[in-house]
Amino acid sequence: MGTQTDTRSRIQEVAIGLFTEQGYEATSLREIAEALGVTKAALYYHFRTKEDIVASLVEDRIAALDELIAWAAGRPPTAETRRELILRYSAQMTRGRHHEVMQFMDRNKTALQGHVKVDLMRDRMGALMQSLYGPEDPLPVRLKRSMALFAIHAAWFFIREESTTDEQRAGAGLEVALELADASGVDPGPVGR
Repeated sequence: MGTQTDTRSRIQEVAIGLFTEQGYEATSLREIAEALGVTKAALYYHFRTKEDIVASLVEDRIAALDELIAWAAGRPPTAETRRELILRYSAQMTRGRHHEVMQFMDRNKTALQGHVKVDLMRDRMGALMQSLYGPEDPLPVRLKRSMALFAIHAAWFFIREESTTDEQRAGAGLEVALELADASGVDPGPVGR
């Protein structure tokens, strides 16, 4: 089983790289097989289509989100819970290929539009955001706390200087995310009145 899992993971890794670099539509299964150094038939053993590869990547991401949602559901809605949820989400994004999947999805929006599994992942992100606030929280607090998750993503999308390491990028995203997750309902003054 380990070898099949390793091969599946290797196919996902190469495919996500090619899909992100060249575009989903412009990448063929043949190119993925060639980059792996295997025949198309060997690739077909694990994935019959490019859509199957994307579905597997999104399923892995959904499983990771479901794990976080379940964890949060069993905790009191406190600042400590929000902080731990953000820390866990950040850890997920920096290990494995989760941030690469998000970059791929961002760069291939048109090709993925209406993909059932992608829509499921968006639903899970919405549920995860709701774990960061309560129904009694004012709208600005809900927005800030929801944006905490996007801050983690933004670090990968918008901090592009070559001198910045992945660790620095992840650290900056986490720092901003934790600040946003700590948003309170304190009145900031005359803004928006």
